Amino acid sequence: MFLPGQKPPTTNQTIKNRLIMKETRAQLQLALQALDPQYKALRTVISALKSAEKLTAADSADALPMHKTLTKLETAATTIDSPELDIALTAFGSETQTALDNLAFDFAKELRSTFAARGETVTGRPPVLSVGMLTFAINIAARKGQWQYGKEMLTRPIPLSLTGILKAYDQQVKRIVSRTIDAPAFLKELHDAWQKCIDKRKQRPQGGRINIVELHSEVTLGRQSARFWNAPSRSTFKDYDRVLFVRDLVILRETETLTLTVADEKLRLRLGVATKSQADQSSKSMWIPDSATDGQYYSDITFD
Repeated sequence: MFLPGQKPPTTNQTIKNRLIMKETRAQLQLALQALDPQYKALRTVISALKSAEKLTAADSADALPMHKTLTKLETAATTIDSPELDIALTAFGSETQTALDNLAFDFAKELRSTFAARGETVTGRPPVLSVGMLTFAINIAARKGQWQYGKEMLTRPIPLSLTGILKAYDQQVKRIVSRTIDAPAFLKELHDAWQKCIDKRKQRPQGGRINIVELHSEVTLGRQSARFWNAPSRSTFKDYDRVLFVRDLVILRETETLTLTVADEKLRLRLGVATKSQADQSSKSMWIPDSATDGQYYSDITFD
């Protein structure tokens, strides 16, 4: 008999039972840890599937909510092994892309009308449209787009607002399309920078070829003022944007300003076409456009 509140004495069997319960609890915790991520993923997938089902039951496709649901579904599906889910995901992905394409075409139609009212023509088809020598790359899912010159981005992603797009376009026309330079002076500047790159080397590079990105850097350094060299800092540094360098090379070609005379020797500027591996690296090549959408990657510059 035990008095009220008095605990029974601990026996060996009690200790053994407690140890067994402790081991069982640890095993249950391990099982929970292993299955909880799968449970959460399955719950997320089911939620996304229900949302996708509702969206496809609507009278018309709503592209942006569909894209948001697709992204959620794709992320969750990576941890679920289900052939049925894979089939459903592929089908919903296809419908979503069609809806996005239709939305992009509707937007492109509005953009064409807006530019037409200004007497300008929009060519191409989404996601890339062209106006003159500039292109506009549309990311309809993000509801944003960017103006480009060749492969160079001219703006940050901007909202798909016709007013904002036109404003950015006019700014870039003034900055890029209408840009003028003293072509002979720029050609000499290129040659001087090219010669400096040659002189820095212990051995003359084969064919006198200097990487086009390196040459751009050398030209930029050559444009710095005495103020910068006396006190180098961001505030005293004069930038020469890569896109402006590309544009200036195009102007040289358009004006056929490609030859100059140095020490009674006539030299011609030549651009070397990039290899595939060079073209894949912006640090080794630049895209020089022939038109809004056509052009070529070049890796080096030489004078001969």
